[in-house]
Amino acid sequence: MSEMTVSHSSTGSKRVPVVELRSLDTLWFQVAGTVCNLACTHCFVSSSPTNHTHENLTLAEIAPFLEEGARLGVKEYYFTGGEPFLNPEMEAILEATLGYGPATVLTNGLLLDPVRCERLAGLAAESDYSLDFRVSMDGYDAESNDPIRGEGTFERILAGIRNLCAAGINPVITVTEVHCENASREGRERFFRLVGELGIDKPRLKILPVFRMGAEAERSGAYESWQKLRAGEAPAEGWLHLQCSACRMVTDQGVWVCPILVNEPEGKMGTTLADTLGGFPLEHPACWTCHAHGVSCRT
Repeated sequence: MSEMTVSHSSTGSKRVPVVELRSLDTLWFQVAGTVCNLACTHCFVSSSPTNHTHENLTLAEIAPFLEEGARLGVKEYYFTGGEPFLNPEMEAILEATLGYGPATVLTNGLLLDPVRCERLAGLAAESDYSLDFRVSMDGYDAESNDPIRGEGTFERILAGIRNLCAAGINPVITVTEVHCENASREGRERFFRLVGELGIDKPRLKILPVFRMGAEAERSGAYESWQKLRAGEAPAEGWLHLQCSACRMVTDQGVWVCPILVNEPEGKMGTTLADTLGGFPLEHPACWTCHAHGVSCRT
């Protein structure tokens, strides 16, 4: 297990564990940058209608990474933002990606009208690879969801899910632990009942912890000093359970180590995928969250 010495001008140097890239299985695209039609109070990249830290990726910008990824053995592709369907080329990007492998889109569901969902179902039907959708919500009713995502969003999210289902697509419902009961047995059962009421007989639910960064740090507070990974504390299996051991994230400004650290300058590893095949120091507190909670952003 490797370690790295990281220097800090105010605190001197310290040893941190390093995760090696075992294989580049998963390639992420910050396809809508940090621009979103919502401003969720727990968003770890603080996406909003006015956040232009990262901008849309065009099909022309994405195409070389699809080619390079194929040469490096990438097996699946994920698209996030911001809200991916704010990108005017999103459907063309998906069509191109499905020529390389399975694709998943992380969306808030608000732009999934019936006509779009029919087109998306058509893309899926024409491809040899799967096309999947993860629709985010944060409560099983408007009272718990809307204070986080915005007034009226609960019903609009449900409408998007219904439109996907009507087109023959069964989405994954993604929920965070912004409400602690969401991850409880009762909380899970309530989400399953909600999805069942929408007519989905095989509900799919993914629950993720919150990352105390961005908007969430302002809402509930930043990480505590003890929430970090330390050299010499690697689990027996090492750090290869972390998603950064098998993924990279493409933005309009280069390639980052993972989907979580795209607003962190230290998360940038290069401008091509080949630049990013080395190890990465697990210095950020968000790395502790991934380890402690067993986080994988993959479906």
